[in-house]
Amino acid sequence: MRPLFVINPISGKGRRSKIVSLLEQRGFDYVLTSAPGYAERIAATTDADVVVAVGGDGTVNEVARGLLGPVANGNAIPRPGKVLGIIPCGSGDGLARCLGISRYTEKALDTVLNGVVQPLDVGLVNGRPFFSVCGVGLDAEVSKEFAQAGRRGVVTYLEKAVDVWKKYKPERLTIEIDGRRWTQDAVLVTVANSNQWGNDAKVAPYADCSDGVLDITVLDRFSSLELPDLAIRLMAGHCDSSSKVHCYKGNHIVISREKAGMAHFDGEWFEADKILDISILPSALKVFVPKG
Repeated sequence: MRPLFVINPISGKGRRSKIVSLLEQRGFDYVLTSAPGYAERIAATTDADVVVAVGGDGTVNEVARGLLGPVANGNAIPRPGKVLGIIPCGSGDGLARCLGISRYTEKALDTVLNGVVQPLDVGLVNGRPFFSVCGVGLDAEVSKEFAQAGRRGVVTYLEKAVDVWKKYKPERLTIEIDGRRWTQDAVLVTVANSNQWGNDAKVAPYADCSDGVLDITVLDRFSSLELPDLAIRLMAGHCDSSSKVHCYKGNHIVISREKAGMAHFDGEWFEADKILDISILPSALKVFVPKG
C-alpha cells in the first residue's frame, strides 16, 4: 500500500509543518492543494490505492468526491480499489469524529496504515455529494458567516451563531421523508450521514456512516431563553430529548421552501434552489477507521 496524502495548507496551520515533517521522515508522498477543486482532481487521477485527506470536512469532501467519480442521475461509479483515509485538522472534523478517527496526527496516521476498511455511505443534495451533513436554515446562515469571518475555530463559530440567531426568522418548510410530507416553521433541517456538525455537536445522535440510511433532525421554533438548554443537550449527545427537536430516518428527503436561499454541506455554504432533493448512495466508498 502506497498512500498519497493530500494536504490543505490552510487547515490546521499550526500543525501543517509537523504533518509534512512526519510524512517526509517516513518517505510518504504528499501534495499541497493550491485552489478549490485541486484535491478532487488529484484524487480522481492518482494511481495511489489510498488517498488521505489532510484537512477539515471540506478537504475530506473534495478528496472523497474525486474517489467517488462523476455523479449522474443519482448514481456514481466509484473508482475500484480506492480507499479514503483521513487525518483531521479542520475546525470541526465532523466526519472524522463520527468515525472515531483521532485528531492526534500520529494516531490518525496509524489508522491509515493499520486500521480497518469500512463502507462509507454517501449523501446527495441536488446532485452534490456530501459525506457528513447537509441542510437548510440557521446552520446554513452560520456557515456563510463563519466562512466570511476570516478567522476559524470554535469561538468564532459560536460568535457567528449568536449574531445570526439575534436576527434569524424561521422558514416555512415542506418536508418529505420517503413519501411522508408535512409543512411547518423550522429553525433548521439537518440531513446527516455522520452524527454531528463537528466539535462533537451531535445534531443527529443516532446517525451511522455505513447503515444505508440518512438521519434527519428538525428543530422547531424556540425562544432565546431555551437556547442554553438546547445547546447543553446538543453537546451532551441527546438533543432529541428536547420537545423542540424531532429525529427521523429515511432514504429520500425533499425539502421545499418559499424561495431559493442558502444551504450547506460538509461545512460549506452554497446558494440552493427552492427545492432540495436529498438521497443516499449506500456503501458507495471505503474508508479507513481505527480497529475496534
